Amino acid sequence: MLTAPSGTEPDVPPGPVSDAVVLQESLQRPDSFAALFDRHGDEIHRYVARRLGSGMAEDVVAETFLTAFRKRGQYDFARPDARPWLYGIATYALREHRRAEVRRNRALARAAPDRPQEPFDERSAARVAAHRLRPELAAALTRLSAADRDLLLLIAWAELTYDEAAQALGVPIGTIRSRLHRIRKKIRRALGGVNPLEENAT
Repeated sequence: MLTAPSGTEPDVPPGPVSDAVVLQESLQRPDSFAALFDRHGDEIHRYVARRLGSGMAEDVVAETFLTAFRKRGQYDFARPDARPWLYGIATYALREHRRAEVRRNRALARAAPDRPQEPFDERSAARVAAHRLRPELAAALTRLSAADRDLLLLIAWAELTYDEAAQALGVPIGTIRSRLHRIRKKIRRALGGVNPLEENAT
């Protein structure tokens, strides 16, 4: 049986490189940027489709990754995970479609429920992330400011941590905490005193 010579290590297949490495490599080899889309394109698409519907999601996702490609040289390569950065870009892209999102939520708010309503509890973030919004929650989302809706859905649907949401939106984490506290109170009142988000994000 062959063995590695004394003093040398056997070849070990390299693990997947970080997003930061992919982005850095793409500065010299632009085609390598495709790996970032392969990793995160479906996830970003699901998030955008929940907010706008699948019909408009393709254009927003394309715009998100085109912007990411153009701005890849500005990325903080000390951050191995590019998801918060991509969600931040997607959030800005979504701002061009605010009216469509509000119309969609208003339509969902008018929809009759097709199943018995379940009470919200401390696992409600998972319920918020369901593909179909409860009509009363859709109505509550339309009453939030655009900035508050962005933050709430980055936490509840994209499942970003507070730190990641701060990265995505470019604000201090303390601001994220205080804004979420205020948003929870608004949604809790709209939903009859129930908590719209888990408290365990960090």
